[in-house]
Amino acid sequence: MVAVKFSTFPKDSETIFRLFSYVVVLSGFIALWAAGAFGTVAFSIYLTLTAIGWRLEYNKKQISERTGTVLTLLSLPLFFALWKIGFFTGGSYEIVLPAILAKLIVFLTLIKLFQQKSDRDWTFLYVMSFFDVLLAAGLSIGASYILSFLLFTFCFICAVIIFEARRTRRSVNEAMKLPSPQANRDFLRSPGRIPLIAFLIIVLIITIAIPIFFLIPRVGSASSGKETGGVSTRSGFSDSVQLGGIGRIQQNDEVVMRIRLEGKTPTGDLRWRGQAFDVFDGLSWSKSRPGIKEVRTRGDCDIIQVDYASGRDSLLVQTVYAEPIDTPVIFAAPKAVGFQGNLSVLLKDDDDSISLQRSGERLTYKAISDVSLPAVELLRSDFGPYSPSEQKYLRLPDSFDPRISALAAKITSESTNRYDAAKAIETYLKSNYGYTLQLKAGGPDPLADFLFNVREGHCEYFATAMATMLRSQGIATRLAAGFQRGDYNDTADVFVVRQRHAHAWVEVYFPDNQIWVPFDPTPAAASVMSSTYGGQIGQNVRKYLDALEMFWVQYFVAFDNQEQRSLLSHTGKTISAFKSDLSDKLEYGRRYLAEFRARLTGRDGLAEAARAGGNAALAVFLFTILALGFVNARKRLVKSRVWTKLRRRFFNKGNDGNVEFYDRLLELLSSAGFQRKDYETPLEFALATNLKEAIEVTEKYHFVRYGRQQLTESDRREISEILKKLEKRLIDGKL
Repeated sequence: MVAVKFSTFPKDSETIFRLFSYVVVLSGFIALWAAGAFGTVAFSIYLTLTAIGWRLEYNKKQISERTGTVLTLLSLPLFFALWKIGFFTGGSYEIVLPAILAKLIVFLTLIKLFQQKSDRDWTFLYVMSFFDVLLAAGLSIGASYILSFLLFTFCFICAVIIFEARRTRRSVNEAMKLPSPQANRDFLRSPGRIPLIAFLIIVLIITIAIPIFFLIPRVGSASSGKETGGVSTRSGFSDSVQLGGIGRIQQNDEVVMRIRLEGKTPTGDLRWRGQAFDVFDGLSWSKSRPGIKEVRTRGDCDIIQVDYASGRDSLLVQTVYAEPIDTPVIFAAPKAVGFQGNLSVLLKDDDDSISLQRSGERLTYKAISDVSLPAVELLRSDFGPYSPSEQKYLRLPDSFDPRISALAAKITSESTNRYDAAKAIETYLKSNYGYTLQLKAGGPDPLADFLFNVREGHCEYFATAMATMLRSQGIATRLAAGFQRGDYNDTADVFVVRQRHAHAWVEVYFPDNQIWVPFDPTPAAASVMSSTYGGQIGQNVRKYLDALEMFWVQYFVAFDNQEQRSLLSHTGKTISAFKSDLSDKLEYGRRYLAEFRARLTGRDGLAEAARAGGNAALAVFLFTILALGFVNARKRLVKSRVWTKLRRRFFNKGNDGNVEFYDRLLELLSSAGFQRKDYETPLEFALATNLKEAIEVTEKYHFVRYGRQQLTESDRREISEILKKLEKRLIDGKL
């Protein structure tokens, strides 16, 4: 008697174990890759090294366990030293540290993949893969992450099941000092069921976890997930807007935020305003008083009021799911009057820009905006003077080209009021200039180059041209920056706003009405290019992916106390509506039965009573026919070959893969008219047929099914010959 060694396990079972273990390791790296911790090149290299590690399993070329331990211990001070000398660069401490941890975990994983592995080493690989997934959750929580997480969970459960079966069987065999054939016998008798078991475990976990997740009290913000890179050049995200900057942003397809509207979508252009700028120096826009801000705190209904509304009918409520950005500015449709969410304090500056005290986190909030504008007649009759604080919106740069003033005077020569002058310049720019993402205007005065030479530009060129032309005519303006409405996803009922929707427009002040009115001189081609990004097939695929990610973000990533209250309120209303509907149906049924009983007892005469009795008898007859048909169909299904195969496949235990020959025997006997009764044992059924072949095959079946023995190749050939002989007798009719 000898103890069973590692190499004595069945090759197929060991291969299945290795396969799931390697997929667990690979899924952990996929999570990091999906989170942006590694690029495509690094992913390709890692995949290649993993494949090499697979090929080297149980090979003498693998490094020894002692060498692997030494490399693991040396890697820790090595990575620390590389970090201290500045080898890992790329941002702040919060950004660099997760990147170093990711590289260290991957390095340790590769060491273990290339070494000879014991149970302890496989456990180490599982733990490292779990750390990969955990670290990826801190970098980015999107739909791609949840897919990689589900892959990891499924494969991890499968691997742990096989690992435990493998370890337990080996321990038992070593304790009993069983010979090699006995040790090989029972390891993974039904490997095909392991994925099903893992799936059922995941379903059980989700069934228990989801109610707990949704019902556990929320005490803070759901904002999570740090941005791994700077986004300071996004429109409305920085303290200035430089001519030509937005064009570069508009070639980026990254999601900035998702917005869901409550109620009817307002007509006309819809934009998400970030901030406004009042100082133009000839090259860029900035703020004259960036540090002066009013502090706004929560009031009634947990709403932070930042302005006043003209009425309730014009209010637009938006739920904004903003991705992590490195700016404190928050976005809403103009003009924003209130915000609700996990926001303790908001800051408001002179240009009605709203910001937080911090930045860089995923944020969810409700914005309430007054989207109403005064009637055109009121704006045309607005000739009020500007106050001293509004004079800054009339300033022009010292190097302002006089040709621009002359052009503005020519365009507005027939305008008699501020509104008509603004509309005239807006229409002129839309009609006589082209939109392009290519940066063409340049030189010391890019604005003049745009107006008089290239005549094509980005939205900030159009907005700057209109703002400065109106200022040259004594009309107060400022440049607003933010985003266009975005791509509407009807599946998720949200506007998906991406960097390519970055936009700039003009706001004109009307002092008598005390309101800033938006004007957009950018040609319609800008919105067309933005909304038709990609082909039709790509748009459809993206729509469903965005809907999936929106579901994940709304109900998991951004699920805070506000969303919890909303969900509980909606659930309560749904249950109440269901109870009311059920009560109405029960009441209707009660009245119908009472009416039927009255008719049956002769309230409306004998003829009506006979008709009611006939209808009742017909209903009973039809119900009886349907019940008998169902019972008969069930019996036929139970006796059918398909049901037999399914039952044996999913519910029978033991060596199912080795007793398929018995199913074949039953099929042959069934075609000859022999049907096994439910109360008959296999041997009783075989003896009842009085067929030598049936008895011989049944004895082999007992040998495998109940004796738990393995068929040899000789046994398989013998059974195959017996079944062929029986089939030939059936064909020849010699039974």
